[in-house]
Amino acid sequence: MKNATGTIVGAISGYYDVDIDGKVIRTRARGVFRGRKQKPLVGDKVEVQLDDKGMNYLVKIFPRENEIGRPAVANVAQVLLVISAIEPDFSTELLDRYLTFFSWQGVGVEIYLSKTDLVSEEKLAEIKQVLRYYQEIGYTVFTSAKELEERLPDLVQKDEVWTLAGQSGAGKSTILNRLEKDANQETGAISTALNRGKHTTRKVQLFNYGEGLLADTPGFSAVDLYKIKIDQLPNYFYEFATASKGCKFRSCQHIHEPGCNVKKLVAEGSIRQSRYDDYLKIRHEIEDNRMPEYMK
Repeated sequence: MKNATGTIVGAISGYYDVDIDGKVIRTRARGVFRGRKQKPLVGDKVEVQLDDKGMNYLVKIFPRENEIGRPAVANVAQVLLVISAIEPDFSTELLDRYLTFFSWQGVGVEIYLSKTDLVSEEKLAEIKQVLRYYQEIGYTVFTSAKELEERLPDLVQKDEVWTLAGQSGAGKSTILNRLEKDANQETGAISTALNRGKHTTRKVQLFNYGEGLLADTPGFSAVDLYKIKIDQLPNYFYEFATASKGCKFRSCQHIHEPGCNVKKLVAEGSIRQSRYDDYLKIRHEIEDNRMPEYMK
């Protein structure tokens, strides 16, 4: 027997597929993990005990950088956030919630606008105008599948784990089928009554993409922001963090403090009013220590 290290690329029914130097080995987890209340996750860096008879076991999980999604993916470097133009309708509030969540988790985000062919040219132009603001504050934005397919492989760095995220029905499985031709993910119809999609992805799996790995996860429409420390919230709005250097008080929360540069820029239109409004909504959510009912 010998030990080797690799990355969990798939998990189902108690078995874990581990990529070790380009070869995928199926393993089971040792019972010691249950005693430690540890559960191996797709994306985990692990040590595997290899047996010539095919009885391979996970024996160690290396420390994680993060856990993202439901079900979770570990050690995510970047998120491709899929936001739909329609069905479900485009929402800056939802977009800001996701961006705040991933900023809090220390994960980079690229934004992809899906279903652009289902809206009028006028509506699409309005949405693109809004998204230009997000580009200006530092986010990469894709507004066509062709552009995404052409540019994304160059953005995925060696051994990085990327995951798709976004509300149900936004089209994550559809775009994954385009990005990874062998993924064969099932796509589902929109539930128009609820204006949200049915969950169609049944397990987490990592696929080779570019120099790294791409995960598909079930869409989740709720992100828990009420656990964020309220005094740290301004740091997760990128333009606020930059603008706050001009605030009179170092610990400015951009509410009622005199000499607040963030509020000054909001009044001038340099910071979008909707971003500031969403910041206040998230603050209230944290203060109430609960997720708003409409996001559950």
